[in-house]
Amino acid sequence: MRPETSETRQPLRFGYTTGACATAASLAAAQRLLTGVASDTVGIILPRGQLVEFPLVYCRLTAVGAEAAVVKDAGDDPDVTHGALVMAQLQLSDAPGVRFQAGPGVGTVTLPGLPIPPGEPAINPTPRRMITEHLTRAALESGYCGGFNIAIGVECGAELALKTLNSRLGIMGGLSILGTTGIVRPFSCSAYIASIQQAIDVARASGCHHIAACTGSASESLMRTHYRLPEMALIEMGDFAGAVLKHLRRAPVSRLSLAGGFGKISKLAAGHLDLHSRNSSVDFLLLAVEAAALGADGALQEAMRTANTSQQALALAHAAGLPLGERICGMARDQARALLPPEVAVEVWAIDRAGQPVGQAGFA
Repeated sequence: MRPETSETRQPLRFGYTTGACATAASLAAAQRLLTGVASDTVGIILPRGQLVEFPLVYCRLTAVGAEAAVVKDAGDDPDVTHGALVMAQLQLSDAPGVRFQAGPGVGTVTLPGLPIPPGEPAINPTPRRMITEHLTRAALESGYCGGFNIAIGVECGAELALKTLNSRLGIMGGLSILGTTGIVRPFSCSAYIASIQQAIDVARASGCHHIAACTGSASESLMRTHYRLPEMALIEMGDFAGAVLKHLRRAPVSRLSLAGGFGKISKLAAGHLDLHSRNSSVDFLLLAVEAAALGADGALQEAMRTANTSQQALALAHAAGLPLGERICGMARDQARALLPPEVAVEVWAIDRAGQPVGQAGFA
């Protein structure tokens, strides 16, 4: 476990991606093998030019080459790989170039739609490029004209992968080696958004014409039961409705179901694309105004404006026989419709805390 943080607000620490860690371990193993020099640290250049020094857990010769490892430090980002050991096992090869293998704890791609084709180790393009550039430079400096076989691993990666969306993306047996800048920005959410985009791409490449983007497990369960969609068609969007809608502008499907708790759907209805409480709030005045359009009297409107939760406001409207759930879902559908290309039919479902539908706006 990480140590408890101070109650005093402090700047959040950034960290380094698994791709940067894999590059550092790969370079250290290559230098050990090519120069015979053992070191406690290794320096690499990140894609944007920063020079970063990584401490090595080990760097040693093996019977067939060399191996090295570094500890992944994600800074203050809530990353499942924080503290994991990222390892590289390297062998020299007569054939020029760099060939990648999945070591222990790194998965293999099994479905189309990802930037790496099926059958390849789940090492993304930027980490592959970083590793290749650093190994090529090390070979040049040492006068070595051959190539490299490199296996990247993550200690306990198969277990850590169970906490990610990898299996739904068709990445089996372990984690992905990720990163585009080499740096993890704390709470940037970029990795989550990237996983949403990849999930959509995998669904499309697998022939899914109808996907359901859900805020959580309850709404996902509703969509799974109602439509009997395959697992890969269920997109775990969390609070990032905007990420789904914006990606579908570039990579459309025929039908999109959006499903979530009534409060989050009401935020989308109000025009918010980030549904997290730190970035958007339930607009009780909006709920009262829409209830008024359905016939709510002044007393009911006031009760809804001063409600403690969106579910309480909805219950007040429903008790008065007002279809507020349907109206809010319709407004949310209109917001989504405005961001999507015309060929995407969209519907919206809202659920209560028990996972039961409390509103729906059908495909349009």
